[in-house]
Amino acid sequence: MNVSLLYFEGCPSWHEADDRLRQALDTTGHVDTPINYVLVSTPEEAERLQFRGSPTVLVDDVDPFADLNNAEPNNAVGLACRLYRTEDGGRAGSPTLEQLISALS
Repeated sequence: MNVSLLYFEGCPSWHEADDRLRQALDTTGHVDTPINYVLVSTPEEAERLQFRGSPTVLVDDVDPFADLNNAEPNNAVGLACRLYRTEDGGRAGSPTLEQLISALS
């Protein structure tokens, strides 16, 4: 399994996403799976990577949160913060632990 965490410097949520992603990998039995960290620094990189905001998690190069059930519909490509819909209908700056476990299972 290939897991990537895309972020931009100064993102207030990417560290939380990283912590949750590590917990989710442990919980799903992927303890030894490395996380590929991708720092997105320019609008050109964001466009090339189809970066929909920080943090973005990719599993085998697919964004499991791209559907409208988990991501905000206006997450445009670019250097911006990304919002995720939570199970209770709220919004958060990173996927919840439960959402990450589901994405990795």
